[in-house]
Amino acid sequence: MFAVLAEMFSYTFLVRAVIVGVLVSLCASLLGVSLVLKRYSMIGDGLSHVGFGALAVATALNVAPLTVSVPVVIAAAVLLLRLSENSKIKGDAAIALFSSGALAVGVVIISLTTGMNTDVCNYLFGSILAMSKADVYLSVVLSVVVLVLYVLFYNTIFAVTFDETFARASGAKAGMYNMLIALLTAVTIALGMRMMGAMLISALIVFPALTSMRLCKTFKSVTVCSAAVSLISFFIGIVLSYVFAIPTGASIVLIHLFAFVLFWTVRGINQFKVKVV
Repeated sequence: MFAVLAEMFSYTFLVRAVIVGVLVSLCASLLGVSLVLKRYSMIGDGLSHVGFGALAVATALNVAPLTVSVPVVIAAAVLLLRLSENSKIKGDAAIALFSSGALAVGVVIISLTTGMNTDVCNYLFGSILAMSKADVYLSVVLSVVVLVLYVLFYNTIFAVTFDETFARASGAKAGMYNMLIALLTAVTIALGMRMMGAMLISALIVFPALTSMRLCKTFKSVTVCSAAVSLISFFIGIVLSYVFAIPTGASIVLIHLFAFVLFWTVRGINQFKVKVV
């Protein structure tokens, strides 16, 4: 095992992937708890498709992908939140509108420029080879900003997540904090989809939170457990990806799925014991 790890970390691109993957997994798992509890977890799927369209535009213009995708996905998050709150197009309908439209734009742009080649698979399903040194530096800085803001506003995010009406009555600017959650999610999506792909990045948001909720009961315990599950699943997934030469994003998602089934099974066993006793 140690020999495999030593061999893995002798490759620069894998070191970059692990650094970015750990930070993105941590950010996604923390934000995912609030998004799942607010029944807004599919925002990750919609924003990832917007990110795919942004990456296609960046490829067509021959510019750095993150410099295009980050601001575009942030703008989409703001617009999506405003659209859901202030129009007749609500929640899942707004996400579906953005998701399908952005995906179509991305496919058309790529087909007209580089052609439908293996780059499309890298954008849709991720590639650990996609992380350049500049991407890593930008990802580390933005990930640290996301984590710091989450920690600083943890109590208010907790209040807005569980009872937005009460939070507003207590004087909290719920709309502003909903926007903060959406912006942090947008940055996390933009950073992670280079490695996980547009089709799989939302799993990093949804799976850890749902898995932790099988056994944990409080917001704090779910948050901590979600972070731990996300980091462990990412590390195991990337090791399996290296050993068996399978796509990294798919490998990580399968480990998350295994963890979810495991937690659900343990919960079922515990409930059965309680009934028997």
